[in-house]
Amino acid sequence: MGSVRWAFPCAAWRPCRQEWLLAARLVQPEEKDRIGQFVFARDAKAALAGRLLMRKLIAEKLCIPWNEIHLQRTSKGKPFLANNVLGIYSNYSFNVSHQGDYAVLAAEPELQVGIDIMKTNLPGSSSIPNFFHIMKRQFTETEWGVIKSMSNEWMQLDMFHRHWALKESFLKAIGVGIGFNLQRIEFNVSPLQLEIGKVYKETKMLLDGDEEEEWTFEETRLDDHHHIAVALGKQEGFVQKHSDSDVCSMEPNPPQFTLLTFEDLVASGIPVAPEDSAYWDNFCCKQESPVKQNSLSRQDCL
Repeated sequence: MGSVRWAFPCAAWRPCRQEWLLAARLVQPEEKDRIGQFVFARDAKAALAGRLLMRKLIAEKLCIPWNEIHLQRTSKGKPFLANNVLGIYSNYSFNVSHQGDYAVLAAEPELQVGIDIMKTNLPGSSSIPNFFHIMKRQFTETEWGVIKSMSNEWMQLDMFHRHWALKESFLKAIGVGIGFNLQRIEFNVSPLQLEIGKVYKETKMLLDGDEEEEWTFEETRLDDHHHIAVALGKQEGFVQKHSDSDVCSMEPNPPQFTLLTFEDLVASGIPVAPEDSAYWDNFCCKQESPVKQNSLSRQDCL
């Protein structure tokens, strides 16, 4: 069963009519309707890709037929498999994230999993120092010290998004929503520079000032702009069978992300709903993304 790390480049996906209508038939009707309500095509594509990633995982790794998979959400909005699953499969956890140009998924047997992806973008029409001032309460003084130690504003913004992905991955793993005091968690990031494509797990987390040895954080720089953080922790009530004090993925080396095509995404698909041609018309009416208001360019920050 093992570890899974998948990424799908949803921003670059330009679905034709056949692809979009097929994808829509492969998700539950209530999810299809929710996705159809997005104003921008970018967000609809990312959300649909996220659902397809989860269904592909369950169909291929848990051997549940695609059209029998039933996904629900917790009160905090975290998706989970509602099917009755017995034996080792019952401890298989997964999580998805979509932001920037990708939808990503991480899955692990016997561990809690949270994943977050962040794209380093300039903050709207605000300057970077003003943006940092607005976000001041989201990080500790130590974290801000690391962020602002970077040699230029763009690198500071990049380090900001790296810290944000780490915090979000932990909150998603434990299943809490808005209202958690982010200053309770502090990350000591290591190393400061991440090579594209390499997986790191040296970063440590402090919770209420104490280092959390039962949590591991995998970090990946997918490209020049995207950070991925995967939080891995022991499941509540689950007795760890391994002697290591630190939690790590079940693989000997941290798994790298596999980039999927649309064909990969739907390879196991069995439609759960009839074709809805109006769904394509709805999609074609959407603007790709909002008009950017950035008054700065990346070059201005260097």
